[in-house]
Amino acid sequence: MSTIAFLGAGAMGEALMRGLIEAGVYAPPEIVAYDVRAEAVQSLADKLNIRAANDRQAAVQDAEAVLVAVKPQDMKTALEPLRDTLTSAQTLISIAPGITTKQIEDSFSQPVPCIRVMPNTPALVGQGAAVICLGTHAEEKHRELAHRIFGAVGTAVDISEKLMDAVTGLSGSGPAYVYVFIEALSDAGVKMGLPRNVATQLAAQTVLGGAQMVLQTGQHPGVLKDLVASPGGTTIAGLHVLEQNAFRGAVMDAVQAATERASELG
Repeated sequence: MSTIAFLGAGAMGEALMRGLIEAGVYAPPEIVAYDVRAEAVQSLADKLNIRAANDRQAAVQDAEAVLVAVKPQDMKTALEPLRDTLTSAQTLISIAPGITTKQIEDSFSQPVPCIRVMPNTPALVGQGAAVICLGTHAEEKHRELAHRIFGAVGTAVDISEKLMDAVTGLSGSGPAYVYVFIEALSDAGVKMGLPRNVATQLAAQTVLGGAQMVLQTGQHPGVLKDLVASPGGTTIAGLHVLEQNAFRGAVMDAVQAATERASELG
């Protein structure tokens, strides 16, 4: 029986487990989880019918894949007990920002295929955007495994590891930027007299619809923007104010700041 072990059972770990089960990638008995918070992992096991492990070694013993879903500062603690446990027959997948595949590979006494992934929180609703890069010992079959796992909760693409910090700044942190924009649109609607629930629904649906337009039409966002902004109309008046307030520059600065912070985490 092929199994996957999760080290860390927080929100992202739970989202991935749910996605894998719903997509049929793994059945509940094929998923085993360990977390330092024993009550949390047992609660998750009860909800999803997965298996809970009492320690890391027991969790990874028979797993084809080991997915480490802990914060960067907790990676050393999570991997140290497994230094002589994992083998080349297993695949280690890390979603910790700022931790390179070389740092992960150096945690083990023998060559272990390692994959670094940067997912984001919309995976919780099956709309995640994940980026995948392979370590020195990983091959095509390992890449395909990572795509099966993260494709179950959204979209997964490949990228060079040197760009992973930029991915962290863009799509990793990006949902928070989008939430701020939705909140600002909603606040503006309330200021103009709309009920809060209506304003929030319209703001969120507008962002969702705009994103689908970009993805489904394949057109450049600037082209789609121009289609909305008629000469002398309301939209161009609003866009003018955004430009006056350096909206684009603020977004670019935010991505740059998050990227630079990601590079400091390792």
